[in-house]
Parts: sequence; C-alpha cells; structure tokens
Amino acid sequence: MAQWRRVAKATGMEMSAMTSVGGLPVVQLVSRAAKAGEAAVYVSAGVHGDEPGAVCGLLAWAMENTMTLKAGSFVLLPCLNPHGLMLNTRVDQKGRDLNRRFHLKRDPLVRAWHRLLKAHSLAAALCLHEDYDAEGMYMYELDHRRQGIGQLILDRVEKGAIGRDPRSMIDGMRATRGVIRRKKVPEDLPGLPEAIVLHQTGCPLSLTFETPSEFGLDDRVEAQSRFIQATLEVTGVVS
Repeated sequence: MAQWRRVAKATGMEMSAMTSVGGLPVVQLVSRAAKAGEAAVYVSAGVHGDEPGAVCGLLAWAMENTMTLKAGSFVLLPCLNPHGLMLNTRVDQKGRDLNRRFHLKRDPLVRAWHRLLKAHSLAAALCLHEDYDAEGMYMYELDHRRQGIGQLILDRVEKGAIGRDPRSMIDGMRATRGVIRRKKVPEDLPGLPEAIVLHQTGCPLSLTFETPSEFGLDDRVEAQSRFIQATLEVTGVVS
C-alpha cells in the first residue's frame, strides 16, 4: 500500500477504495486522462490470492513507468482479493473463487466493480494471473476486432527468463504457442471470470496472462511486467 501511494503521488493518479471486503480496502488507481473520459487501459491483479507474481508484477511495472501512467489513460486494480493475498489462498475471505463471480452484481465487490466499469470507457483490459500447472507463460485472448495480436505480445515477453508453455491443450482448450483464442464463452463454466465479463460489456480487447507459479518469483514478476509493457507497445499505447 505504501508503494502504491508513492506511485499515485508520482503519477497524479487518484488512489481510492473501490469498496472494502472484510474490513480491507480494494484499491483502485485512476489516471487523470481516464477521469477526463479518455478510453483507458484497465489492468488488474490479485483476483486469486495465491498468485503473488501478478500482484508484484503490476507494482513493479507501475514503479518503473510512472511517466507512462502520468501521461496516459489507465485504470489499475492492484489487488482484487486482499484477504486471499494475505492468506496465500486462491479464494476470498468467504472461501469463494472471485473469478467465477463477476456476473453476480448482488456481490458487493462485484457491484462496485461494475460501477467502476460503467464510469470509464476501456480501450483494452489486462487481467494478470498465475497457474500452478503451467509449464511456461501463456495467455487467453478475447478480441472483438479479431486482430490476433497475442503472438506478437508473447514474442516480446519471451525475451525474458520464462518461455512459452509448450502444451497444445491448456485447461481443455487448444493453445497455439502459448495463446488461447476464445471465440465464445464455454457453456460449462461454473461462473463468469473477469475477462469474459469485460468482453461481454464491450471491452475491445481482453487479455488474461498466466505465469507458472512454480517458477522463481523474480522471473514471474519480470514476465508480468514485460507483458504489460509489450501489450502497450503492440497496441500502440506507447512507442
């Protein structure tokens, strides 16, 4: 929290509690351009508390790119599941998988999240995760424009220490060199993940990035940070 406050001070982003869960704030940072109505890049982490590489990766990128945050349009959610992060568990303080609840507006956190989305136009969304079973990094791509930029992004990310997951099937879905391109919402999901709801609500590009949680933490943090930067470069947000 102290480091994020320093980021907010350096960038002029407004840092506030989107809501609170079990007495802990769920923090949001909104840039001046996003507040002014410019289409924003949305980046979230910490939906699953046992995926610290994503949380630390977002913070590492933000601390190294304060000028980008100051000049651009961004909405950041550094840790959507603070209790899970503190307890090193996938689930929230009530034992629920938050990433299967983003369609449930009766949930106070999800209701606050939908209010945040309604207040901002999004150009792209990046959802940062980790996977216990992963053999390398991989990503899910949901793109209304069907441009297929996932491979270009991973080409830049894999110059770091973690390579692509070599599997052709990941979580029951076909993967091509680490990219899973979803064309429709699977019918057998027990609930809707963040990225799918973002896609359904009209976000042009929703990407979910996964690092292998059994690899070294420093390498995972670097990969997460590289993914954010690579996506901004490939989409033309930064040069």
